Amino acid sequence: MQSLPVPCPAHLIPDATGTDAFHAAYRQAMAQHAVFVAIESEERRQWIVKADTLTAGSGHTVDDAVNEAARAAITRLVQNREVDLDAYPGPIYFMMHGVRSEDRARELAAALHAALYGDLEPLTRAVPPTP
Repeated sequence: MQSLPVPCPAHLIPDATGTDAFHAAYRQAMAQHAVFVAIESEERRQWIVKADTLTAGSGHTVDDAVNEAARAAITRLVQNREVDLDAYPGPIYFMMHGVRSEDRARELAAALHAALYGDLEPLTRAVPPTP
């Protein structure tokens, strides 16, 4: 498995559905000192977006502005009922349950991945601020 480019196009976000697939994707991110990002299929035909910065190692930092932007975007997604209330908005681990389509899950995962590397533009496009 190759490392994910940064920013990662949505179609390259790994599907980590199932324990083996999740562990393989997580181990790969750790081995490459990269931010872990993946989507998983839920039983009720919805999707989960997951990201974790611990896999990138101690040299990877996410500044407060990025963490706040990610938290605000996830809050907007919850308020808009695009993700479930149990979303976890970081600052180290991020998870969003209840995404209604694989395409949207991939878009959100790619945007979050870019943000965790300091590029907020994809996240702003995927989850525009409320006017």
